[in-house]
Amino acid sequence: MKPFKGFTDSESFTQLPDTFFHHLLNQIDNTEELKVTLYFLWRVEHMDGPFHALREEDFHVKELGLSADEVRAGLEKALQRGTMLKAEKARVEPGRNGAQVYFLLNSPRGRAVVQSIENGTWNPESAGSTVPFERPNIFRLYEENIGPLTPLIADALKDAEETYSAEWVAETIDLAVRNNKRSWRYCEAILKRWKEEGRGEKQDRRDAEKDRDKYIKGEYADYIEH
Repeated sequence: MKPFKGFTDSESFTQLPDTFFHHLLNQIDNTEELKVTLYFLWRVEHMDGPFHALREEDFHVKELGLSADEVRAGLEKALQRGTMLKAEKARVEPGRNGAQVYFLLNSPRGRAVVQSIENGTWNPESAGSTVPFERPNIFRLYEENIGPLTPLIADALKDAEETYSAEWVAETIDLAVRNNKRSWRYCEAILKRWKEEGRGEKQDRRDAEKDRDKYIKGEYADYIEH
């Protein structure tokens, strides 16, 4: 067994339903089912948008340490137990037959979505929700791209995530890397400007590059390290 190095101070956490511990943990005695269920709960917890569902191909075999057949077997057991629901939607792409299968949490919301898909009142593909979206871990992004995570920086990142959003913070870190301005003060200056002047969620990245001189030469220049 390869020793685990331990958790870090910059971990993000996943909420799990209390029912999982009260009723399911002592019932699930199959490794494949347990791994698939925990992986599913983790992925859907870190998804945005109205459609929290996974496809079979979204269960990464390397991360799970399972084969494709074992993942399939684990999903089948989870469906039989009732922790997950399955919805099928006919493919509309030319040349692709069969149905796209989605796995959802067996909750009031999940049951409503399954019913909507099956009776044809809602199409997840037209909603643009077929690809799971994971919230960025801003602490890991900072350490990998900017520098060591000090307690002060960790607190600043937490505050920024609550004030702006994890996606905004992640995008400013990306800008800092691409503009070779690797400092939190640079990222913070951009965040403040976006909040004051407004920033559309779908604004093209090229607009950010076009405006980068504003962050360097504008009113926030004194706060940006050159």
